[in-house]
Amino acid sequence: MAFDMSLVQRGARLRQTPFYEAEQAYNPRGYTVYNHMLFPIAFDDFEAEYWHLLRHVTLWDVAVERQLEVTGRDGFRFAQLLTPRDLSRCAVGQGKYVLITAPDGGIVNDPVMLRLGENHFWFALASSDALLYAIGLAANLGWEVQLSEPDVSPLQIQGPRSREVVQALFGDEIRSLRYYWFRELELDGIPVILTRTGWTAEVGYEVYLRDGSRGTQLWERIMAAGRPFDIRPTGPVDIRRVEGGILNWGADMTTENNPFEVGLERLCDLDGAFDFMGKQALRRIRAEGVRRRLVGVEIGGEKLEMNFTKWPVHVGAGQVGTVTTALWSPRLEKNIGYAWLPVELAGLGTSVSVASPDGERAATVVPMPFLDPMKEIPRS
Repeated sequence: MAFDMSLVQRGARLRQTPFYEAEQAYNPRGYTVYNHMLFPIAFDDFEAEYWHLLRHVTLWDVAVERQLEVTGRDGFRFAQLLTPRDLSRCAVGQGKYVLITAPDGGIVNDPVMLRLGENHFWFALASSDALLYAIGLAANLGWEVQLSEPDVSPLQIQGPRSREVVQALFGDEIRSLRYYWFRELELDGIPVILTRTGWTAEVGYEVYLRDGSRGTQLWERIMAAGRPFDIRPTGPVDIRRVEGGILNWGADMTTENNPFEVGLERLCDLDGAFDFMGKQALRRIRAEGVRRRLVGVEIGGEKLEMNFTKWPVHVGAGQVGTVTTALWSPRLEKNIGYAWLPVELAGLGTSVSVASPDGERAATVVPMPFLDPMKEIPRS
């Protein structure tokens, strides 16, 4: 049975993705709201989707990642003002994982950015009001820059057989597409951009639909091409993204956190000649150091279900931090996750205690990511 929409408080402010109608034939198990849109959470058991991603190929509706589009004569200049990553090193046709930072160095968002032209950029946003932040930032600059949310809706094709599906769709030449690069293409007359990116830490691609009226057509075209390779629709597969050290903005980090605290200082070119929001604050944080860090943890005991709240972390009788994400990894046969801890407790091997719903559990600080630290799998 298709998901019963009567279970969701409906209204025009909760938008459907262009793929919503097509998804109903595959029996989504539920929806959440992300960037004011309905977002399918799963089509099967979470672990079944995890194993299918590892062994075959999956299709995931991520149209909820709304694009912040930057254009205009000062488009490059403004895009650079948003992020501490040096965009002069990003060619047209290339993408980068970037941070959007606030004046105090906080992380406003952590999108994948695509450079479509010298002054034309897309930022694929996590669930936040980053577009409003950008509009406010541009308001009094006097620059020639246009900001909008374009008619662009991505799908992710992920897993070891994703190459074969993409090859069936676009031809043999597409196998030469490099990691974090993209092509502007048409599929049966449907305008798309194909990128070599994903949120799964597996081999994968994203197909950005550029005409929302063609969503059902594109979904079914991909499913038809993928059937020989056992393609299935899934939700986010959080197990795999945690194994791969991928963070979820809004859960693992927010505007209250800066890049040094979450281990993303590699995305900050603080000594470059260009300016960006938060540059002086981040230089000061670099010089002074941080008081807390987001760390990887292994949590002992039997299998845990994924947390719905942030669990307290204790040393002795006192709370010292919180767990942001925790879940069971079937492959590692361990409970793994992320926790905020003071720097003096953030060293590898530190023992703490996590207050899970079924009681206190011993936990240990371990390296992140939990698998494939050099990202050899998605780059392969």
